[in-house]
Amino acid sequence: MIRITDILDRVAENNPEADLDIIDRAYIFSARVHDGQIRLSGEPYLSHPLEVAGILAEMNLDPVSIASGLLHDVVEDTHATPEEIEQTFGREVMRIVAGVTKISKLSFGSSLARQAESLRKMLLAMADDIRVILIKLADRLHNMRTLSFHKEGKRRVIARETLDIYAPIAARLGIYWIKNELENTSFMYLMPEEYTRIKTNVSKDLEEREQYIEDVKGYLRGTMETHKLECQVLGRYKNFYSIYQKMISQELAFEDVYDIIAFRIILESIPQCYEALGIVHSLWKPIDIKFKDYIARPKPNMYQSLHTTVIGPRGERVEIQIRTLEMDRVAKSGIAAHWRYKEGASMDESIGRRFAWIQNLVENQENFRNPDEFLENVRIDLYPDEVYVFTPQGDVKTMPKGATPVDFAYMIHTEVGNQCTGAKVNGRIVSLNHELETGDTVDIITSKSHRPSKDWLKFVKTVKARSRIRQWIKVQEKSRSLSLGREMCEKAFRKHRLNFNTLMKSDQMDAAVAHFGFKTVDDLIASVGYGKTTPLQVVRRFVPKTAEEAEDKPRETIFDRLIGRVKKRKPSAGVLVKGLDDILIRFGKCCQPVPGDPIVGYITRGYGVTVHRANCVNALKMSPERQIEVAWAEETSETYPVKILIVSYDRVGLLADIATSISKNEANILSLNTHTKPNKSVESYLTLAVAGTGHLDRVVSSLRKISMVQEVRRLNT
Repeated sequence: MIRITDILDRVAENNPEADLDIIDRAYIFSARVHDGQIRLSGEPYLSHPLEVAGILAEMNLDPVSIASGLLHDVVEDTHATPEEIEQTFGREVMRIVAGVTKISKLSFGSSLARQAESLRKMLLAMADDIRVILIKLADRLHNMRTLSFHKEGKRRVIARETLDIYAPIAARLGIYWIKNELENTSFMYLMPEEYTRIKTNVSKDLEEREQYIEDVKGYLRGTMETHKLECQVLGRYKNFYSIYQKMISQELAFEDVYDIIAFRIILESIPQCYEALGIVHSLWKPIDIKFKDYIARPKPNMYQSLHTTVIGPRGERVEIQIRTLEMDRVAKSGIAAHWRYKEGASMDESIGRRFAWIQNLVENQENFRNPDEFLENVRIDLYPDEVYVFTPQGDVKTMPKGATPVDFAYMIHTEVGNQCTGAKVNGRIVSLNHELETGDTVDIITSKSHRPSKDWLKFVKTVKARSRIRQWIKVQEKSRSLSLGREMCEKAFRKHRLNFNTLMKSDQMDAAVAHFGFKTVDDLIASVGYGKTTPLQVVRRFVPKTAEEAEDKPRETIFDRLIGRVKKRKPSAGVLVKGLDDILIRFGKCCQPVPGDPIVGYITRGYGVTVHRANCVNALKMSPERQIEVAWAEETSETYPVKILIVSYDRVGLLADIATSISKNEANILSLNTHTKPNKSVESYLTLAVAGTGHLDRVVSSLRKISMVQEVRRLNT
């Protein structure tokens, strides 16, 4: 366990004028309130805040950040209050601690909602003070280092969240050493077989590789010295998760991944970097498409470097990065390299502009209250693959890879997006789903009479475009539902000799609106148009029922209307709709839910209720007004189809082993299709009949243990 004296020494070494007193007081306070608490590892709980503070000291953060790191769990896990923190350490520390504090004490409908709300709060705090996320990353990093003390199920949940959310945030902030460690550790717990296989392959011929690194480093250093360029030359191994990603995305065998080893040349100035690049290209033949100039055009997280890939001394591809000392410091620390707080001072304005994406991310998420949709869109915003395109005036716009002219139009202005009818890219008319590339000049063609299309949701990539299109569609659907609902209500009221338009303004109507849980009359009428409330339900708030009617005619509900329109069947689907079991249930073919999956139902006129997985893309596109609560039945003997993909290397007996493994786990193969690629890898698409997610997990785990199998994953479509 790290000691407080080690942390104080590190801070004093980095900044001799630093106020160490606030760190010392925070340590004493944390030790007092955490006294007697034990972690799962058996260590005193105090070891965790100390390790977090140690990581922050490694990042050279200011004393306030390190003190906040020591206190980050005291409000949640001890009797300490925010008021006590503010009184003892000041408002600044209290605000940071409040931003970092988890919200597990609050009550949400599901773990997904809790995760979404926790992330939302983190992003808001992050926009207010970036130190919140730096402490959160340090907290997550130490938790991942001690993840082995959790149960396997918990380990997988935490590792998945880390890979989806925290590693991309670290990358976006440019803190690559944290990003790499988070990815590698998550990879180890999520896919242990693949992790072990890559680790074993990297360890093979280790002595030969080490000698190769030393030879290339020496040759590069000697060549640079000949040209009077003083430099450092470093060699490094690519992290295991990056190797795995490259193998999957480019369909490569481990032996074909060329940049397992990369070299870095560090010089004094930018002109020297370009001179060194010319020298490297004169030594070895460059591969044109693999050259990237991040010095002239830095990444949004301020990363700068020259990247080139050359045919190296042994005829193999070699990746070489060239940068200055300052660029190397930023590459290691990211935003933390620029975070130097002094009394009353804050981050440089130009640095703040570079991180405007944080504020944009927060603003884009404000309208998403559905946790599935929110988490999906945050993931889209966090992944950093980007292209740089130009407006006709020459302004540069940064967009995600795969972005289209519609995304570009919404980036300019919402109205430009809504009225977009076409686009010119580099002077040529292109389709609206055309993927933009770096260097494109985009000119949007608009028409005031034009409106967004629901089809745009199939290809737009930015969260802003998606949210604005959905917002427009929701307004239009509400308008149509208002018109339909008004027509249905007028007809129903006429049957009972009532004037709907007159009663709309009455106190009785206000009481009816409150009874059905709506805020306005329009909301109630729209609900009728959507099909969630029946006109008869509204009429009955105005027409008293006779005793005979009350006895013989039970109140009609949306379920009655559904049952009246569709063919009834006995509950064989294993899904309950708010406790009822005699409604026609259909499963979305797009996502194939199985017991154990979070699910959501949507009313489909004439077809009962369609059940989707909660994170299904098609479900997220549907109107929330048609959503209805569904749940899996506690007991069911049904099996459900689910599609999986198995990626493996070709060998004799592979298919037999796969079939045997599935059979041993009592699953049934409904369909099977295999495809062998030129590189001898095999993609096998199977549809299995399983009882639920637990059954599926057992099957997948068993398949991953088969020799030569590289990946097994469930498919969404």
